[in-house]
Amino acid sequence: MASWRATYRGMVPDGYLDRLSVEEREARWREALVGGSQCVLVAEGGDGVIGFASFGPSRDADAGADVGEIPAIYVEPSAIGTRVGRALFEAATSALREAGYRRATLWVLEANERARRFYERAGWAWDGTVDRHDFDCANEPIVRYAVDL
Repeated sequence: MASWRATYRGMVPDGYLDRLSVEEREARWREALVGGSQCVLVAEGGDGVIGFASFGPSRDADAGADVGEIPAIYVEPSAIGTRVGRALFEAATSALREAGYRRATLWVLEANERARRFYERAGWAWDGTVDRHDFDCANEPIVRYAVDL
């Protein structure tokens, strides 16, 4: 939760961030991992998990079977700037390529300039697609980034 709160404070409603629940997120991830097609890479350090990235087939309606997706990548605030996020992102991208995907996408809040710079430095680019994500009735614009693998 610390990563979400640090990353999105000022971009999504504070009330939403303040109500985030470890138990709720754990239940969502358990469901996604047990019955889903997502894989998760984990970075460990010191006292446990300091970051993770998930990847798998694209969930977008306009994606073909050859399109993968990285729906989540987060690191603990104390690990930002240590290359943990870069290593996770590169490993997830490589895993998609090795699985036979020819293209990969991800969604990011339009206002999340730091994340967008991170993706752009890795060679990803906004593909022009915009959608909205609901955070406690605050519909925030999200943009899709893509890269050919």
